[in-house]
Amino acid sequence: MNISIHDCQIDLHAQSILEIFNHNILHTTALYDYHPRSMQMMTNWFALKQQKNFPVLGAIDQSGNFLGFATYGIFRERDAYKYTVEHSIYIDHQHQGQGTGKLLMQELINRATAQEYHVMMGVIDAANQPSIKFHEQFGFVPCGLIKQAGYKFNQWLDLALYQLILPTPHAPNEII
Repeated sequence: MNISIHDCQIDLHAQSILEIFNHNILHTTALYDYHPRSMQMMTNWFALKQQKNFPVLGAIDQSGNFLGFATYGIFRERDAYKYTVEHSIYIDHQHQGQGTGKLLMQELINRATAQEYHVMMGVIDAANQPSIKFHEQFGFVPCGLIKQAGYKFNQWLDLALYQLILPTPHAPNEII
């Protein structure tokens, strides 16, 4: 299958991203949210990504189907974390297993390196072994486990932290 990666635009891709988010909220522990997101939340989400110069990438097949998306953003709101980002990759449940995630992850890594970030964090439900294995394929290593960090679907959820250290920045500093 021929898949291309594009920078997403709110007017073209927000509805598809919203549907993927909401499917994961309602049916999986990939997102620790209880309630579906609204289009207003998507508008705010896109605005924050644009303001902070964080990519929102979409995977589209040759027929124009939106297969999934990837992004990264603020890891923690403290100055010294400025070289660390937390990423997310979500593939439409009907299009999983086609290599889309790999294309999106490689492009995220390329973008994070080009923007001179140093650490990419994956924050993964610890029971999601496919996601853990996926991250390990790209060199992510476990760096922590938060037991019973979330509660969803009438069960406690453990949160696994995975990190990838990038060869950047070339000249780290403490300037904000």
